[in-house]
Amino acid sequence: MPRTLSRSEKLDWLQLCRSGGVGPRTFFKLLRRFGSARKAWEELPRLAEQAGGGEERWRRCRREEAEAELEALAELGCWLIAHGEPGYPARLAEIADPPPLLTVRGDLSALELPGVALVGARNASANGRLFARNLAEELAADGIAIISGLARGIDTAAHEGALAGGGPTIAVIASGIDMPYPPDNAPLMDRIAEQGAVVSERPLGSVPQARHFPRRNRLISGLGLGVVVIEAAPQSGSLITARLAAEQGREVMAVPGSPLDPRHRGTNQLLRDGATLIENAADVRAALPPLTDPPRRPRARNATAAMPKNASPTGSALVANAPPADDLVARVAECLGPEPVLVDELIRQCTAPTAEVQRALLELELAGRLERHPGNRVALSAG
Repeated sequence: MPRTLSRSEKLDWLQLCRSGGVGPRTFFKLLRRFGSARKAWEELPRLAEQAGGGEERWRRCRREEAEAELEALAELGCWLIAHGEPGYPARLAEIADPPPLLTVRGDLSALELPGVALVGARNASANGRLFARNLAEELAADGIAIISGLARGIDTAAHEGALAGGGPTIAVIASGIDMPYPPDNAPLMDRIAEQGAVVSERPLGSVPQARHFPRRNRLISGLGLGVVVIEAAPQSGSLITARLAAEQGREVMAVPGSPLDPRHRGTNQLLRDGATLIENAADVRAALPPLTDPPRRPRARNATAAMPKNASPTGSALVANAPPADDLVARVAECLGPEPVLVDELIRQCTAPTAEVQRALLELELAGRLERHPGNRVALSAG
């Protein structure tokens, strides 16, 4: 049965967990060996002397450091949940190396809903982002939690789609819960915390480093019943998430794409390796284990209800947040691929005035990099 740790026990866990050289697997090995986090923490100097590696590597977290983190989390309105406590996600507890402590900002109940991870390229195409947003919106409206990593591109589109569908959505980040990354997604993270949950295993104040993201990815796959990969180059982090999902016994799904676009090589390879092909939300539901009827959450009452606080239905926010002209051509080109996309969708995703996007498209066309297609659609030139 789940047991709530006392404040003193939680501080013991926090001290051991935040000590140098103690990752999730080591934490639980020490806990089993010594019977308590306090005893294991006391034994760290002796173990460090035997293992070698220098004093800094095995630096013990002091009691006052643990107390300061616990108090800071309380001031931020965040939860610190230990493995085995009520509220710790049951699916996450099943993986090989679950985090001993999980920091959560938002609604704990979102972590127990049936969930699906949507991941993909940061430099996603406009079509990829639109597909991710629409898929997330439909699944979220049906009560399925959308899990992703708050990164640019597919992750951002998935979170925004889930919010538009009435939630819930879960952002798993590789930094401290107080350090939004990327920084420009801070407003999105606030909205996710209001309608779902933000999750991290990193200490407060932690800045994300490259080695933290693969560790973060095991939580993205571990929280859900399956992973859908939308646009991923070979050797990408999204393919790491798919591999971890397979190792955890989760369903691996992928969206097919044009072989001319390198952003689809990873997903097409997943399909060749046996991943389930996904074209719509019904495909996702069919691929998942049988679900009890999930609680449906209401859709936003109107189009503006799901908008960011600084957005405007008149389009004034688009003008205020327009990227510099020098950057816009590159940004438009990044959104394009060999598959035609509606110009209106490009304008929406680039958050720039219509005239500026049209000017960027003209520059690309004059440079021979753009082809125009019927229905006010454009694509990168195949030449």
